[in-house]
Amino acid sequence: MENVASLLQGFSVALTPYHLALMVMGVLLGILVGVLPGLGAPNGVSVLLPLTFSMPPVSAIILLTSMYWGALFGGSTTSILFNIPGEPSSVATTFDGYPMAKQGRATDALSLAFLSAGFGALSGVVLITLLSGWVASFALRFGPPEYFAVYFLAFSSFVGLGGAPPAKTVVAMGLGFAFAAVGMDTISGSLRLTFGFSELLNGISFLVAVIGLFGIGELVLTMEEGLRFEGVKARVNPADVFRTIATMPRYGVTLLRSAAIGCWMGITPGGPTAASFMSYGLAKRFSRRRKNFGCGEPEGVVAPETADHAAGTSAILPMLALGVPGSATSAVMMGGLMIWGLNPGPMLFVERPDFVWGLIASMYLGNVVAVVLVLATVPLFAAILRIPFAIIGPLIVIVCFIGAYTVASNAFDLWLALVFGVVGYVFKKLDYPIAPLVLAMVLGDKAEDAFRQSMILSRGSLAIFWSNGLVGTLAALGLFLLGWPLVGPAARTLRRIALQNRSG
Repeated sequence: MENVASLLQGFSVALTPYHLALMVMGVLLGILVGVLPGLGAPNGVSVLLPLTFSMPPVSAIILLTSMYWGALFGGSTTSILFNIPGEPSSVATTFDGYPMAKQGRATDALSLAFLSAGFGALSGVVLITLLSGWVASFALRFGPPEYFAVYFLAFSSFVGLGGAPPAKTVVAMGLGFAFAAVGMDTISGSLRLTFGFSELLNGISFLVAVIGLFGIGELVLTMEEGLRFEGVKARVNPADVFRTIATMPRYGVTLLRSAAIGCWMGITPGGPTAASFMSYGLAKRFSRRRKNFGCGEPEGVVAPETADHAAGTSAILPMLALGVPGSATSAVMMGGLMIWGLNPGPMLFVERPDFVWGLIASMYLGNVVAVVLVLATVPLFAAILRIPFAIIGPLIVIVCFIGAYTVASNAFDLWLALVFGVVGYVFKKLDYPIAPLVLAMVLGDKAEDAFRQSMILSRGSLAIFWSNGLVGTLAALGLFLLGWPLVGPAARTLRRIALQNRSG
């Protein structure tokens, strides 16, 4: 009941003409970001973030999260009409969404995608509403050892559960830690990894890094692939939408299963991309019409879209309650909170309940606004994609560099964005994950401070990480997940040997 009362108070914050206008603006910008290749939600949020510095934190986070919802919906539009995933998490939607559009069922595919996405997003918000207070009150018991154990668990989760090859994840994370260490040490005051550049005294702005990694890196890759837009024309008819709504109950099991998968993968570092693929695979495995998958099966659109948006939304929970982002976009948002003078974690619920519950209430409203707007603006944003990429590409570059310069009005940041653009391009070409690098840049300093404070408290003894049941459990889970990539293959090898011995 306490959470319900807090949520009602949050609606009083979110339901103002100004905040509703910000939701509409954010969703429209997000759809544009999702539609245009080479941008994507993390880069769109990072480019918009400097414009929020003069805004109240509640208004700023409502604008950024609304943009995030819009970007997720925009990625679905391009997947279905152009067979081009605007977001990595929208790849699975192309498997059946584009064949449906080619068969003349584009309206059905779009309506199914947006309605399923809305259901998944609202499932994630309900989860946040129910669990955020409990998670925050539980986290109030944390000291430096517990916080380091949580960070260690987050890093280990990316290695054990992230989906990318563990060695590549470790390399990406190591680079992130190195970038986070640049500048002045917060405890000793000594300079680290500045190489004589006075511009690096304050460290590397993660915003500049994200703009380069996600924006410029993706754009260079897109140019190399010679992207051409040849899509299916579509206009969403309100009557067809209501007819699609009437068919949604037949996909009830798929919706619930996909929402559960998405919420779990959002809270853990699996993320929306892994959630959408896993949900699609399970839907195909359990469907009576599995032979139709890949040929325009509606269930093949419902499953990934529901899981994608459930994961994207629920990733906000660990960021708010624990200060541990569950996705690259929530990591950028967490950086925004710190820039606005807010400290993500359990004390945020105590010190700024208006911010927390205003944000959660806006997530209900923002996703409803997103569903309505994306259905209404499909023809407009589909037409934008028919503009030659030779025009769109340079505009994206200009937006990225303006965003990088706006962070600190420093020309050196433009060179940094370019360097990180090269890093992002190389990562994509070599199939290295970027999210662990961003996570390490955001949490690197906090994890280092928590570790060093723990060492000061224990006079250099690592036993402090097993000094009580809570920190010991977190540390043990982290070690287990860190070793899981070795345990799995070893178990399969032993099983194969046992089978060979039995057959021999």
